Amino acid sequence: MFKNYLKIAWRNLLRNRGFSVLNIAGLSIGLAATALIVLWVDYELSFNKFHERGDRIYQVYNQYPVDGEIWTWNSTPKIMGPTIKKDFPEVERVSRYNYDDTYLFSVGDKRMKATGTIVDPDFLYMFSFPLINGSRETVLADVNSLVVTETFAKELFGENDPMGQVVKIDNNDVFKISGVLKDLPSNSGFHFKFLIPWSYLKQIGHDDKHWGNNSIATYIMLKENTDYASFLDKIGNLREIYDKDSADMVTYPYPFFRNYLYGEFENGEEVGGRIAIIRLFSIIAFIILLIACINFMNLSTARSEKRAKEVGIRKVIGAQRGGLISQFMGESILLSVLSALFAFVLVLLVLPKFNELLQTEVRIDYTDPIFWSSALGIIVFTGLLAGSYPALYLSAFKPISVLKGTFQKLNSKFSARKVLVVVQFAAAIVFITSTLIVKQQLNKVQNRQMGYSKDNLIYTYMEGDVKQKYQGIRNELIASGAATSVTRTVSPVTENWSNSWDMEWQGKDFDDKTLILRFTAGEAIAKTLGLEVLAGRDLNHTLYPSDSTAMLINETAAEHMGFDEPIGNIVKDMGMDWRIIGVVKDFVFTSPFQKIEPVIIHGNGEWTNFIHLKLNPKNTMSQNLAQVESIFEKFNPEYPFNYEFVDQQYANKFIDEQRTQTLANLSALLTIFISCLGLFGLASYMAENRIKEIGVRKVLGASVQSIASLLSLDFLKLVLISVTLAVPISWYLMSKWLQDFAYRVTISWWTFALAGVLALVIAFLTVSYQAVKAAIVNPVDSLRDE
Repeated sequence: MFKNYLKIAWRNLLRNRGFSVLNIAGLSIGLAATALIVLWVDYELSFNKFHERGDRIYQVYNQYPVDGEIWTWNSTPKIMGPTIKKDFPEVERVSRYNYDDTYLFSVGDKRMKATGTIVDPDFLYMFSFPLINGSRETVLADVNSLVVTETFAKELFGENDPMGQVVKIDNNDVFKISGVLKDLPSNSGFHFKFLIPWSYLKQIGHDDKHWGNNSIATYIMLKENTDYASFLDKIGNLREIYDKDSADMVTYPYPFFRNYLYGEFENGEEVGGRIAIIRLFSIIAFIILLIACINFMNLSTARSEKRAKEVGIRKVIGAQRGGLISQFMGESILLSVLSALFAFVLVLLVLPKFNELLQTEVRIDYTDPIFWSSALGIIVFTGLLAGSYPALYLSAFKPISVLKGTFQKLNSKFSARKVLVVVQFAAAIVFITSTLIVKQQLNKVQNRQMGYSKDNLIYTYMEGDVKQKYQGIRNELIASGAATSVTRTVSPVTENWSNSWDMEWQGKDFDDKTLILRFTAGEAIAKTLGLEVLAGRDLNHTLYPSDSTAMLINETAAEHMGFDEPIGNIVKDMGMDWRIIGVVKDFVFTSPFQKIEPVIIHGNGEWTNFIHLKLNPKNTMSQNLAQVESIFEKFNPEYPFNYEFVDQQYANKFIDEQRTQTLANLSALLTIFISCLGLFGLASYMAENRIKEIGVRKVLGASVQSIASLLSLDFLKLVLISVTLAVPISWYLMSKWLQDFAYRVTISWWTFALAGVLALVIAFLTVSYQAVKAAIVNPVDSLRDE
């Protein structure tokens, strides 16, 4: 029996090649899109899960009440780790992590930069990073030991054995390779190329016991069977014991496994994080697959008349409905299997571009039984879901009605097929609307006034001898004509590295906990960045040496501080008095999607790490960069000259939203394409059922245009219903999305109107082919059997 069903299914596919191609195309695209998203979701959910003891590892967070809200952050003092290990017997191991930094490595004449970090010896006990060479008991024991990844070892020493080899870091200290790690997997939350022991930080005097210096990450591993809730209550008041100035601050160990997906907090409560994007992708995958299945249903039932007599004859000779359902479901699963094969090819072709778009390393693990079982499950589920309605519909035909030709309900105002088309196009319109609104939001923010000029502006990190020779470098850069202005800063102008609510000024409210952003700069900061000075003047240490204790503030800070005349007022910060000498126009310092915050700019040029250069627009970019590079090589020959364009770094702030827009574009394109296949099927079904009506109308004098309009109007009504349903759904979803941005667009009525018109045009073009085709049929052919 199964063999017979298989033969019939195969013959039906070959007999109706056009509809088979449409069915397989729709399902293949739906399955391929779903497979890509499922692979990505599985990749995201696997982040950091390879650590064998990860369920016992926690990252230490802080929580502190500010302005009626509880702030949560994960930077901690250096002293916290050792204190926790000393005071809490529930803690088995502790490791501090000094965040990633870039160092210059020298081996003979070879020089290269690499990113790594400084950790405690317990780090390799806690986290599952396997060692190829060396023992975790000793690799970080010596103050000058160095652990490198396998790839970085080859970059340094080629195919030579790296163990025991000597490396100089930043032209200062010599380290010996004590261990080689396997390369970190792509689904790791850590991205270092080397590890340096914490004892080295002590040796160079950068370790401190100040509880107010929240500058590193601290990880702890609890002993087995430790009750987390009890430990949480016990450790909460740690700050109160050791730091009276932070008595209200709560120490909060947060599960390491949840950090990547859920580490976002509002008012002290976990509110999600990256998991929101994963859920969004998962919903989109399900919608695309559902629309593909709906398309299959419509195309299958559109051919019902061709199968009706077959069903009637089978029932007359004794076939049961259950057997017919099995037959049709088998055909559906066969189509699903064929579609899955084409989908697999599509996935292999698209996967590299997909990874490039999302900046991931998703791959197919052919040895993973979960992959094959999941693939089989999706294929069977798709076949059952897509085939359920056609199987139930076709198997329900009554033999007498079928053989008499009276089973159709012509011109039915309501049918399941029409409902399915409405659902398809409603989803498509939601995606079209989302695409338009995301694009509007991006355009609004990208065209926002930044408050500074990013054109011809670059920055470079001060390393080696640059800090000591800064004035000479600055003078020569300007004298050479390569730069029109030069300044030094604590961080790139596109990033904020410091903030505080503890600043004091005359008239400040005692309860004011407003966070004020800090920026530190040298001479000519306003001139170099193109900041507009609204009052006072720019920093100028040459004419005014006292500017080392001077300060610039932005408009928002001036308004917040409440000064009638800000110039000359004193702000106390970091144990010093800073005199305000200028007010600059507000500029975008952090996220361009958020409101402008108060900013102060310290004038102490010694507290800086970067040089910003305004390149001379009269020269070509290549001329300027070549001249700048030669000057840095002259003053700092041991270090290669590296730089970043400010406009490119600013553009990076839009990457996540641009990915969202691309996702919305692709989702809209896929849903529209698959929906049009479904609409094509329904148009074919309607034209097939009304062929004799069309013949009669033509005999009575109806024109091709009037008949085509009559048939098209029915489908346009369905699309109008879809628009009516999609508009409130789109408005709700996009309003929720826009709430995350303080600087956002207002949703306009024309957005929904445009999406509706686009849907109507696409539907009309899809349906018009079938309508015109049916209208030009010779009535003699359609009425011959009458």
